Amino acid sequence: MRIIAGSLRGRRLNPPTTLPVRPTTDMARESLFNILNNYVDYEECTVMDLFAGTGAVSFEFISRGAKEVTSIDINNQCIDFIKQSATRMGVNNLHAVRTDVFDLLKRAYKRFDIIFADPPYALENLPQLPDIVFASNVLNDDGIFILEHPREYQFEEHPHFWQHRNYGKVNFSFFAMKLSEE
Repeated sequence: MRIIAGSLRGRRLNPPTTLPVRPTTDMARESLFNILNNYVDYEECTVMDLFAGTGAVSFEFISRGAKEVTSIDINNQCIDFIKQSATRMGVNNLHAVRTDVFDLLKRAYKRFDIIFADPPYALENLPQLPDIVFASNVLNDDGIFILEHPREYQFEEHPHFWQHRNYGKVNFSFFAMKLSEE
């Protein structure tokens, strides 16, 4: 896995094969950020990466100038890998937190401009994740929530649904509190 653009462009993340993850492909990440480039001022942006896994999406946001990124995962190995990678790359505005995403969303007090979630595709309550995120009040009023999911899930009827993109087996659904006319 490589970081695609920004100050860390070309740097590699080499997670151990023992991590229980399904990383977002380089092609899908590049496509995701090509979309976000039209809507996001990264330097003013705070990001929460749910189910962070290897932290590849977190590091992509950092590389593009995000003010602060909080990576959440329940797996100790994943959090350790993200912290070690941040240290190795000299990144000091990425905070890796080991906790259950759903517990965090119930008690979170901080708000973010972008929330990205790449849950395990077999996660039982994956279809409810947009509702849980919006009910938690962790997304800023003009923020964006992005959910990576398998193709069998459709979110077009969700009241905050904005757009959907498909890149092979990777699907991104975008949600916004305030929907743009663009």
